[in-house]
Amino acid sequence: MRKTRIQQLPLAEATTDHPKAKELAKISEILDDNSSIYDMVLQDLAGGCTNDAGAYGMTAEQVLRAAIIKQMEGCSYRALTFHLADSRVFGWFCRIGIGRTFKKSTLQRCIRSISETTWEKINMVLVGYANEQGIEKGRKARVDCTVVESNIHAPSDSSLLLDIVRVAARILDRVKNEVPGLVFSFSDHQRRAKRRALGIMNAKNSKEREKLYRDLVLVTEKTIGYGERFLRAAQSFQAPSLEAHAQLARSCEQIRELLPLARQVVCQTRRRVFEGESVPAPDKIVSIFEPHTDIIRKDRRDTYYGHKICISGGASNLILDCVILEGNPADSELTEQMLDRHANIYGTYPLKVCFDGGFASRSNLERAREKEGLKDICFSKRRGLTEEEMCRSRWVYKQLRKFRAGIESGISWLKRCLGLDRCTWKGFAAFKRYVWSSIVSANLLTLARTQLA
Repeated sequence: MRKTRIQQLPLAEATTDHPKAKELAKISEILDDNSSIYDMVLQDLAGGCTNDAGAYGMTAEQVLRAAIIKQMEGCSYRALTFHLADSRVFGWFCRIGIGRTFKKSTLQRCIRSISETTWEKINMVLVGYANEQGIEKGRKARVDCTVVESNIHAPSDSSLLLDIVRVAARILDRVKNEVPGLVFSFSDHQRRAKRRALGIMNAKNSKEREKLYRDLVLVTEKTIGYGERFLRAAQSFQAPSLEAHAQLARSCEQIRELLPLARQVVCQTRRRVFEGESVPAPDKIVSIFEPHTDIIRKDRRDTYYGHKICISGGASNLILDCVILEGNPADSELTEQMLDRHANIYGTYPLKVCFDGGFASRSNLERAREKEGLKDICFSKRRGLTEEEMCRSRWVYKQLRKFRAGIESGISWLKRCLGLDRCTWKGFAAFKRYVWSSIVSANLLTLARTQLA
C-alpha cells in the first residue's frame, strides 16, 4: 500500500555546503511545515484505492519532491532517473536514500498522476504560508497574460495531411503484422504523401501548388477509407490470442480518435486552398497530436500555438494565481475574473492592482471601483482614461506602472528557467498539470530564496 511519507528517513549522505543545496534544504523545510500537501498528492496517487495490500511504491512525498526537481532542472524523465541516482543532494531532497532508484516509467506515471486541481491547491497552501510568514500579504497585485506553447511543429495544411497518412499507415501496418487473420484492404501511401508535401513546399506558383494539394488530399482520403474499412473488419473479428486482442483494441481506439481529426483537416484544406476561404481560428485544427491547441495572435505580430494563461503576481514575486484559458479571449474580459479570484484566495480584494494595457476599458474600471477595499487601479495604457480616474494621484499611477513591469521579468524567468515556454506533456489535462507544476516549483524557489536572504 502506498504511503504518504516515510516515518524513518532512509540512510542518506549529508548534503553539501552549496547555495543550491541550501535552497533545496529550505524548500524541504517549507514542504515539511505544510505536510497537508502530501495528503493531497496521496489522494491522486491512490486513485480512491483503500486496500492496504500490495507494494509500497513511491511515497506521496517522494513523488512531489521528484516533480519539483524535474521542473527546476528542466530535465526529461530519463535524465531525472540519472540525477536521483547520481546526485546525493537530489537523493536526500527526494527522501530516496543510498542504493534506491526508480525507473523512468515509474517516475512518469507517478508525477503525471498529480491532477491540476491538486497542483492549484498546493499553490494556495504556499500562498497562505507566505501570508502567515509575512512574505506576501496580497495587498498589491500585478496581472498579465502570456502564451505557453504546445509541443508541436509549425502547422501547415500539407504537414497535417502528411501526419495523417503517416500515423494511420503506421497503425494499420502494425495491425496487419501483429493480428493474424484480420483481412482488410490497405495500401501504404507514405512515400507518395511525402513527395507531394515536399513539392508543395517548393512549388513555384499557386497553380502548381493547388495541383499537388489535390493529389495529397486524394491520398489522405484514401487512407481515411482504409481506416474505416479496418474498423468495420475489426467489429466481427475474433482475435486468436489475448495479445492480439489487446493490440487490436488499442489500434481501434487510435483510429477512432484519428478519423474525425483527419476529416476536419481535409475539410479545412479544401476550404482554404481550393475555395480560397479564410477559415476562422476556432474551426481550425493545428495538430493531430495536440488537437486542443489554440491559435493565439498577439498584437497582430506573432502567432503562437498553445494556450493563453493569465498570471497574477505579488510584490514578493510569488505567483498568486493562474488561469489557463481555452480559445483566445480578450484581456479586457479577464479583469473582473482575476480580481474575484484574488478575493477568493485572500478573503479580500487588493488595495492596489495594476494590469497590462490590454485589460483597460472604462467599464472594467467602473466595475473594479465597486470592489470593496480596492483603492487604486492602474492600466499600463490609459485607453482614454485619465490617471486621476484610475489612482488617487499621478505619483501613485507612475509607481504602480513601474510595479507592473515586474511581472514581465517574472514571466521571463518562468519561461527561461522553469519550462513555461513550451509544455512537453501530451493532452490538455496534462498541459494544465505542467503549467501548475512549473508555478508551484517557482513559488517554492522564491520562498526559499526570500527566507535565506
